[in-house]
Amino acid sequence: MSTALDELRATMARLRRECPWDREQTHASLARCLIDECSELLDTIDRQDLPHMREELGDVLIQVIFHALIAEEGGHFGFDDVARDINAKLIRRHPHIYGEHAKPGTAGEVVATWEQIKAAEKKHGPAQAGIFKEQPPRLPALMFAEAIWKQIEKRRWPADGVVDAAQVRALGDQLDEADLGRRLFELAAAARVHGLDPEGALRRHTAQVMEEISARMES
Repeated sequence: MSTALDELRATMARLRRECPWDREQTHASLARCLIDECSELLDTIDRQDLPHMREELGDVLIQVIFHALIAEEGGHFGFDDVARDINAKLIRRHPHIYGEHAKPGTAGEVVATWEQIKAAEKKHGPAQAGIFKEQPPRLPALMFAEAIWKQIEKRRWPADGVVDAAQVRALGDQLDEADLGRRLFELAAAARVHGLDPEGALRRHTAQVMEEISARMES
């Protein structure tokens, strides 16, 4: 008995065979579509628009199926391989649920175990260069800066003279979500008024922080 997912996969396969637009698509040509669909899904989450979220989840799912279909045509992998791999990863990284001596513990303990298992797993993609974990190149600058600070804080790397950690903590104590949003908006607006690029400025400064801390750790 076919499921709704089976039917969707069959529809996508037929479109790939018979629709001129679908036949022309590649992983690269669909990259922007994936960004757009994820952005629209995030918008429904921000607005807590559950009826619309259902539609946008479907649009994201189409992208996953489409990429898997193109990969399967090239003899690389198929949708079932994608599903099988992520299922195995979830089970492997949740020994507190699936392990021989399963014990849930706290959320903090779960995250710590997840990171330990992740660090021990075989890495795919380009080899890591330097002490910092590679970040996706399309990651927005604000998320990039946050991810880099997380690594610095987590590994307790000496950041004095590069980042004022005391000031970071003091600022954090003063902020709530509304105040943070206001300050970020004002900074973005001020950058616009003065012809500055806030995205580029933050990305360049974060890269400079990484370079200085790397040099300090490797010396």
